Amino acid sequence: MFLASSAKPIDDNLKNFVDEIEAQSPSLSVLAARQFRYSLGQTPVEINIKEPRQFNVLEEFIIRAAIEFQPPPTEDELASVLGLDSVFIKTTTATLRSLQTLSATSPITVTSEGRSFYEKGSVPQPPYAVQINAIIDPLSDKITFQSESLNETVINLPDLADFITIDNTIADIASLPLEEIQKSIQTSGLELHIPEEGKIVTSCKVLASTQKIWRKISLFIIFDALEDKLSIQIKNGKQILEPASNWLELLHAEGKISLQTLCKLSTETINFQREAILKQKNTEIEARLEKIRQKALESATKAGEKVDNYKALGEAVQLRDGQISLVFSEVLNSAKSQILIYSPWVNQAVVNEKFLNLLQKLANRGVRILIGHGIARLQEDEDKPIPPEVEKKLRAIKTPHGLPSAQVFWLGDSHVKEVIVDKEIYLCGSHNWLSYRGDYLPQGESVYKVTIPHQVQEAYEFLANRFQNHAQKLWKNALENRDSKLAIESLCVWGVLGMEDIALKEIQKNNWFELLPVWLNVALQGLKSKNLSCDSASFKSALSLLSQVSTEEEFIELLQQGWCKVIGAIAINNPKTALNLLSDEVWAQFLRLNIAQKSDSPENFISQYT
Repeated sequence: MFLASSAKPIDDNLKNFVDEIEAQSPSLSVLAARQFRYSLGQTPVEINIKEPRQFNVLEEFIIRAAIEFQPPPTEDELASVLGLDSVFIKTTTATLRSLQTLSATSPITVTSEGRSFYEKGSVPQPPYAVQINAIIDPLSDKITFQSESLNETVINLPDLADFITIDNTIADIASLPLEEIQKSIQTSGLELHIPEEGKIVTSCKVLASTQKIWRKISLFIIFDALEDKLSIQIKNGKQILEPASNWLELLHAEGKISLQTLCKLSTETINFQREAILKQKNTEIEARLEKIRQKALESATKAGEKVDNYKALGEAVQLRDGQISLVFSEVLNSAKSQILIYSPWVNQAVVNEKFLNLLQKLANRGVRILIGHGIARLQEDEDKPIPPEVEKKLRAIKTPHGLPSAQVFWLGDSHVKEVIVDKEIYLCGSHNWLSYRGDYLPQGESVYKVTIPHQVQEAYEFLANRFQNHAQKLWKNALENRDSKLAIESLCVWGVLGMEDIALKEIQKNNWFELLPVWLNVALQGLKSKNLSCDSASFKSALSLLSQVSTEEEFIELLQQGWCKVIGAIAINNPKTALNLLSDEVWAQFLRLNIAQKSDSPENFISQYT
């Protein structure tokens, strides 16, 4: 029996956070949670900013005359041409010279900087000063800038630096290159350095010495039963500090920090907890299967009775030997949108040409398939790994739009054998679905075909969660390596699981807009299979991203085609919903990106699909 929450080394004021973490997934367990303080460095600085203004009529004429007249005129000559007192001309040229727009020589000569500003229709203004604060964070190893200063507060918590060596060497702001300061100011969200608008930070000066500011952080030790993995998570409030979390995990893996010292969690306690949690998870699975066996017995005893109402609520039917492969084939053929399979082993005895043709047939009519396999805790420890040629053939099964339809992943550490179709039918038992055909040499195996809604849902949530965790891991790897192939696999898994909204949020959060056409194809499949509603909020969110897409993007043609297909699919089912999506702002983007023709109207655009 694993330790109750009260017996774990968890600070009282972190218990709500622990509950939130464990509520995210039934596989997560927090083994320890503790609060610390650590110090930031705050340095007040003064930056100088130069930005342009629109030039006036006289300034424009003087600059234009200096560029176009040959030879360039003097102030007196230009005053004579304009019929003005030369005082006006000389006052204006003096202003332009002070702004480095005109050279100090006569006749009037435009500098290269002046030509650049003239082309933009503006002249530079005298630089002005702004006071801001540089914040040095040793945990994130970043320098950020903010307008308001941080307040100094007293925090009576253990100092993280007493347990871990933190590089608190304060960066010398004065010695940083100006380019690095400019970049940090931009990434901090301060609208003080905007080169494309001509607004430039030209210098930075330290005003006072660096002040130490204490901040509170929370440390969580989390065990994931599905991944059989221990992780360290650092949070500031509810925000996960990814760089700090990754750094501590690396230190722990290298044996440079002790969880016993850090949060009173010994190796023996961790191992004890791990074994107890894994045993508990397996017990939960067995309990679920036992419920199904009991329902099957009830179903058998009612076989001779009038049980129309009973069947309407679902049933659990036991299948044996030769029945199993026949029902397996029937259930797969009945699929309308989604199939989830877990089989510890996969081989060519089952995944033959006939089976592959069946999966391709299902893919052609819009059914998407997720296959998980593996029994060992580590993939390299598998005695019977999936043959590479079998995996390659499964991955070759595509949707009509060229996306993966049968996705196969090693998930490992499970002996369950499950098939879930359309969240309506659940097959479970001793039959190895993808490694034993079952149509020869009966081995006394039995399987339960379950249609009881809450039991199907319970099984679905468990297996879907495993695939979702794997998709998150793929996405993380895709981000680290900017690997679009891995990213597409993640998007397709999320699509199968009806998590298009998560996929879109990740694309938006990471500014990976070249994946938008892929997301549209995933959403299109969801629409056609009725798994994604026409009025899903995801479509409005996706449309709002169009303003961030340039007409020069390499993927623009795929984006144009994708939106036409998606709006068309929505219009076929609900023209009013499709029309409501095309607001004035969205329609302006459709025209800008050539998704629609300028001669079109939203009504005409919709009418071609209805």
